[in-house]
Amino acid sequence: QVQLEETGGGLMQAGGSLGLSCAASGRTFSNYAMGWFRQAPGKEREFVAAISGSGANTYYPDSVKGRFTISRDNAKNTVFLQMNSLKPEDTAIYYCAANSRGSISTILRVYEYWGQGTQVTVSS
Repeated sequence: QVQLEETGGGLMQAGGSLGLSCAASGRTFSNYAMGWFRQAPGKEREFVAAISGSGANTYYPDSVKGRFTISRDNAKNTVFLQMNSLKPEDTAIYYCAANSRGSISTILRVYEYWGQGTQVTVSS
């Protein structure tokens, strides 16, 4: 069982930066690949970033590539999402998720554990 808690959301102007953190419970954090997803009002939840258990591999969709960076600190059971050059279309609830396969996936149903989400609002 893994419990996840996101922090760091808030309101930011377009072009600004914001960092999210996700703290995980459990002693085998490095066994889990981690992902960030987001859901805007009226839209489906979408993939934002993923990182392998070791942190050696990451993956991003084109919509955030070059602007967002995912990283992790396995000693602190925490995964991060640094968001730069924010756009109004980045406005959403951001969720972190964990999958026990340990490998990167963009597919929601692969992730067994989810946080409650944190709101990110980007004003124009």
